[in-house]
Amino acid sequence: MTKTLSNEAIALVKATVPALEAHGLDIVHEMYSRMFENPEIRDLFNQSHHGSSGSQPRALTGAILAYASNIDNLGALAPAVERIAQKHVGLQILPEHYPHVGEALLGAIKAVLGDAATPEILEAWGEAYWFLADILIARESMVYHEQREADGGWNGWRDFRIEAIVNESSVIKSFILRPVDGKAVLRHKPGQYLTFWFDIPGQPPVKRNYSISNAANGETYRISVKREPQGLASGWLHDDTAVGTVLKVAAPAGEFFLGEHTDNPVVLLSGGVGLTPMVAMLETLAERGTSHPVQYIHGTHDRETHAMRDHVRALADSHSAISAIDFHQTPLAGEVAGVDYDFAGIISDAWLLANTPVDKADYFICGPRPFLRAAVSALSLAGVPSGRIHYEFFGPADELLAA
Repeated sequence: MTKTLSNEAIALVKATVPALEAHGLDIVHEMYSRMFENPEIRDLFNQSHHGSSGSQPRALTGAILAYASNIDNLGALAPAVERIAQKHVGLQILPEHYPHVGEALLGAIKAVLGDAATPEILEAWGEAYWFLADILIARESMVYHEQREADGGWNGWRDFRIEAIVNESSVIKSFILRPVDGKAVLRHKPGQYLTFWFDIPGQPPVKRNYSISNAANGETYRISVKREPQGLASGWLHDDTAVGTVLKVAAPAGEFFLGEHTDNPVVLLSGGVGLTPMVAMLETLAERGTSHPVQYIHGTHDRETHAMRDHVRALADSHSAISAIDFHQTPLAGEVAGVDYDFAGIISDAWLLANTPVDKADYFICGPRPFLRAAVSALSLAGVPSGRIHYEFFGPADELLAA
């Protein structure tokens, strides 16, 4: 029988919404402080998203508030639940980790709200936490099973060796990864990511997600990584790894991907390093010999930062259904319109709505937060149903939804 929340718990959790709006971020910071006292729990998380300026505490604050506000309408949270479950699988979060999180959450609520956190409220939040935790644990168990049973699949951390490194632009390098055991690899869905455990000298374990930038081949994966300013992981990959370096990798995960069947025109829209999942989708569509129109639209700063342009152009030139359109925000001196790029400036809302089939296309979008906000907002306001707008960005995704 499906477990349900008690009416008393629902009423008490909803009653705490004003307190969460006022003190939610303080509760989350206190919660993480308590969790990270346990090194095993601390090492599960991407530490670059934490701290006073980190995005994860704000994202979790928004997620907790959304959960409390919609606790009597949980169907509205189904997409977020799937996103969280996929992230947890990438990070190798297991059922035994959940009690630590629940204890930290309830302790933080009590510490921040003081006497306002009555025993009844804490009991209600405990019930609500475990209701959601049980949903996540069940879904994550299914994903782990699917990964383990698939051809070339695995659970946990698997050793991969860097087989080749390719300079794609002035800021992006690709890394071709082959498993050390020489066996097959799980055929990922185009758009999914790999999670890495990096052992960087002088640092605690570092976890990062990187989109797979090639179509599935059953043998290798390719990730294409931008060097970020002060980026611990990206700097280490760019400067301190070489062909032969062995990396710990979790199986492909993620709810943002191109489906097996595409009956509508497809628009692949990216900004900067957001092209990585788009190239995987483009290669897949080319391999399928798609007959439906595919537009690959990419924006970057200039010719020097433009990654994989020749590869994308070759795919477009050899497939009549595929077209590739490039925007350079600030072309360099010597760049030629129609040769190095198609349009100068940014991909404007007006251009996007006038030059793509908004009445029937499926949009796949990836890039920086401002880029995503503008594109998703423009398409939504133009009447494109949410079911045809698919997006991914690199960071805690709930922050984008909250914004």
